[in-house]
Amino acid sequence: MITSQRLLQAFLVFGIVYSIILLTGNDTLIWYLKPLLIPFLFYAVVKSEPFVTKKWLLLALLFSWIGDCILMFADKGELYFIFGLLAFLVAHILYIRLFFGRNSEDNHSNNQLFWLGFIIIMIYLAGMLVLLLPTLGDLKMPVGIYALTISIMLMLALKGTFNWKGNAKYLVLFGATFFVISDSILAIDKFLTPIASAWYSIMITYLIAQFSITYGILKLNQKK
Repeated sequence: MITSQRLLQAFLVFGIVYSIILLTGNDTLIWYLKPLLIPFLFYAVVKSEPFVTKKWLLLALLFSWIGDCILMFADKGELYFIFGLLAFLVAHILYIRLFFGRNSEDNHSNNQLFWLGFIIIMIYLAGMLVLLLPTLGDLKMPVGIYALTISIMLMLALKGTFNWKGNAKYLVLFGATFFVISDSILAIDKFLTPIASAWYSIMITYLIAQFSITYGILKLNQKK
């Protein structure tokens, strides 16, 4: 029987192979392989031991996969981008529910480092909105809501590093940070100014993000 650990390892191997293929510029192969990435993580969670927030992680990965598939057709029309954005918005809301639903073993949210991180996240949010809003046209509202949502997701992952036990909490924060980086590169490249090798950077940071969050959450909920 394939175990959760084996599926996580398979994702790493497949992710590395996919990253190499991205560098070759073989668009056809890249297009067909992209939908196969997230299912490795999804089934790794399915095969994991039961835990309270397991359903939220599964749903977040499912909507991420849906978003991946929809965005494959983004060049066909703006609606595909909007629906892809919506799918990832739902995924981030589910990650927020996941982080919020995890029990707090400690309560150190008043730590000065937390508030420093909070301020940095708020500066990021304000900076992105100032940069992007003038260029968004009719997408001001959805992109603004999306930026606020990913900032809240990152903030709760940060809060978790003060409230959760186990070193894997830092992996979750690492993943949440890379998710924000990935989405930021995508937004800047699409709405502000083209970025060299943007697609490669977006996918690499995205894969790091999804793996880190999934592996971190599974480790935090691993029975001792």
